Amino acid sequence: MLFPKNLNLRFLILAGTLVSSLFIISCEDDDHDHDEEHTDAEGFILENSAGVEIYKEFKGAQTGSITLSVNDTLELAVHFLGDDGKEIEHEEDGGHEEEGEIVVSGNSESIAIVEVEEEHGDGDDHDHDHGEEMAIEVIGVSTGSTSFKLELMHDGHADYTSTNNVPIVVK
Repeated sequence: MLFPKNLNLRFLILAGTLVSSLFIISCEDDDHDHDEEHTDAEGFILENSAGVEIYKEFKGAQTGSITLSVNDTLELAVHFLGDDGKEIEHEEDGGHEEEGEIVVSGNSESIAIVEVEEEHGDGDDHDHDHGEEMAIEVIGVSTGSTSFKLELMHDGHADYTSTNNVPIVVK
């Protein structure tokens, strides 16, 4: 009688270990898939239509600013940077073609209007082959200066928030 009880106990321990292992592996896979959908950015570049960098923020350091005249409109492509300082390439794989959306806030609309727009790739996008490109449009309203915060949103939270507000000067 002792042998069958011992065998049952061993079987239960083995079965419990197996179920626990599968649960842990399943959770790790879920976390892994979840992380792949998020952008792990360390900064971004704002680039004009000629491919010239206008503003850059990388790991908290910033260079450049947006300068335009009253009634001028400036379209800027937004490129997020990885830990190595290079642009993060977004892969479109089946169901994961949504890479997030840009949100801007904090600017004084009496000086400059900042709007988010989506540009569609036309084959002449300065060696960036993403299909759709994230972009903002800045419109000079009146002379002065303001700034805005830039965020990359995904699933209701920010994957990236600018460390500094992006400065705008309207002449």
